Amino acid sequence: MHDALIFDCDGTLIDSMPAHYRAWRDTLAEVGIDFPESRFYEWAGIPTYRIIEMLATEQGQTVDVSELSQRKEAAFLRGLPDVPPIPAVVKIVHENYGRLPMAVASGGYRAVILQQLDQVGLLGMFDTIVTAEDTTLHKPHPDVFLEAARRLQVAPDRCCVYEDADLGIEAARRAGMSYIDIRPWLVTT
Repeated sequence: MHDALIFDCDGTLIDSMPAHYRAWRDTLAEVGIDFPESRFYEWAGIPTYRIIEMLATEQGQTVDVSELSQRKEAAFLRGLPDVPPIPAVVKIVHENYGRLPMAVASGGYRAVILQQLDQVGLLGMFDTIVTAEDTTLHKPHPDVFLEAARRLQVAPDRCCVYEDADLGIEAARRAGMSYIDIRPWLVTT
């Protein structure tokens, strides 16, 4: 039994990971940076600007991180109308709306997360939304989940996190929260 539910957004509430990868691949190719798809999934939950910094450093590139972040997010948003919700997880949100406090806790940018939630009809269903702008440390650090619990006024050990990425699951574990890995559900949704 839990007193609050916390949901990651990309890949958990919304099947946006393939669209994000296409935006990454196309945007980074324009500046000569390679981002293999396998690595993209390993780094799920890390904010855009941080991924650009890490890849540019590794590949010896000098880029305007802010400008490239904006270009990548704009490329993703152009494809947003084709990004569906993940039915099994959205069902849990609907079943618990008004019954338990709920939050979204994401490594994504607030403006992008809000647009995604709006696009799939979930925007008004959460008591709080914590994004990359709200914490200094990001997944696998527990800060995003701890901030969500703080805002919900629920002890971390009374929260359950829904996640789709190893870094997010590690962050939930470090926060002392129980978690549900939704990846097995993706096969049946």
